[in-house]
Amino acid sequence: MVAAYLIDPARRVYDLSELAADYGIAAATAESLAAADGDGAGETDSEQLSLSAEAEPAADPATESRLTFELAGRQRGQLAQFGLERLMAEIEMPLVEVLAAMEREGIKLDTERLAEIGRGMEERIEELQRQIFDLAGREFVIGSPQQLGIVLFQELGLTKKRRGKTGFSTDARVLAQIRDEHEIVPKVESWRELTKLKNTYLDALPDLVDPETGRIHTTFNQVAAATGRLSSVNPNLQNIPIRSEIGRPVRSCFVADTGMKLLSADYNQVELRVLAHVAGEDVLREIFASGQDVHRETAAEVLAIAPEDVGPAERSKAKMVNYGIAYGLSAFGLADRLQISREEAAVYIQRYFERFPAIQKFIAETITTAEKEGFVYTLLGRRRAIPELRSNQRQRRSLGERLAVNTVIQGTAADIIKLAMLHCHAALADAGMRTQLVLQIHDELLFEGPDEEMEEAAKLVEREMCRAFELDPPLVVDIGIGPDWLSAK
Repeated sequence: MVAAYLIDPARRVYDLSELAADYGIAAATAESLAAADGDGAGETDSEQLSLSAEAEPAADPATESRLTFELAGRQRGQLAQFGLERLMAEIEMPLVEVLAAMEREGIKLDTERLAEIGRGMEERIEELQRQIFDLAGREFVIGSPQQLGIVLFQELGLTKKRRGKTGFSTDARVLAQIRDEHEIVPKVESWRELTKLKNTYLDALPDLVDPETGRIHTTFNQVAAATGRLSSVNPNLQNIPIRSEIGRPVRSCFVADTGMKLLSADYNQVELRVLAHVAGEDVLREIFASGQDVHRETAAEVLAIAPEDVGPAERSKAKMVNYGIAYGLSAFGLADRLQISREEAAVYIQRYFERFPAIQKFIAETITTAEKEGFVYTLLGRRRAIPELRSNQRQRRSLGERLAVNTVIQGTAADIIKLAMLHCHAALADAGMRTQLVLQIHDELLFEGPDEEMEEAAKLVEREMCRAFELDPPLVVDIGIGPDWLSAK
């Protein structure tokens, strides 16, 4: 499965029988070979296997083992051909053991605190619903895009943006564009966020607590994202909002066990550091080297104001510019995100590239290489096809350009966090410490350990994460310790 993922990270599923069929390995033949092996027959050359177009479902563990053996033999040549052997042997396969240990360990959930937050959230949802109905002049199903669209665009006369399947779109981006037109819009946005949070986490999390351990054991998916990122399910811990005041309290419900603490270790602006490294952008490197706030400095440059005049709103804009332009956002896209005119967005982009010319060159060269070769690679050799670049549709080609640049940056950052997980897991074990890695969320690692180990564990984790990969500018880690995830963060 892991080998198939490295060879083709865009594949929808990595089912054993499907993969075997794709390589011309028939389950029926594997079954007969497994039986022959059981009878003491000699090794059979995999080239003698039937080249059946469709593999039958594996009937038993022996057949599955034989299918896996034959499939792996075929994959090794491709891993070597695509330069993926080291990534497979030194990162992805050792990571299986680490992820298994994290899933076994799990994390404790304070269900009483969660219930208390849920009650407060329910009251806020009901109050928002009353206010929305008052502003609309009638009751309707807020969660219905069709009914909401009728209220906003037909009855209240707000500006129509994009047409959807059942009327005019009411998705998050549309609501952001019309937020200032009527006070009902921000209330609908808050209602949506609270409702989603309550349904996804507050209502669902208690049912996911293991009755024997009293902990939540999420499942990490190693073969889901084409960029190389990990994901998690039951629950999806990658999507718990951390930056919004609404979502932050949910993190406070993930707690350390008695006599223990949680240690959060978060890479500081890792993707922008990767960008500075791969682009060879000296100005961005200098900003990091001097310890300045990269978003504040960008805001001053792009908005043409003094650094001391940069407030939270200006910094937030610059953050969108830093990440948006780096990932190929056009003037149209940036204007849409920042709610400004396309002309103003074009000026921002021009000033950004004047400030960081090497980034503009890197983006252009990455797209050109991807168009020619059909693939992009991370610094550690992860490979992703970008077929969108060969499309005749302009919109699809634009998507390909964004994917090409994004994969190099985000994919390299994903590889680095995986290396960090391996290093920290091994170093903690070698030191004989009880502190263990329990969660991975994008650029953050969360550990749980005894109170008395926290100071030493913090130093060890910071050291191992910083030296996981050599970048210029170097990696920096922000460490926090607390009784729960929110206070540790």
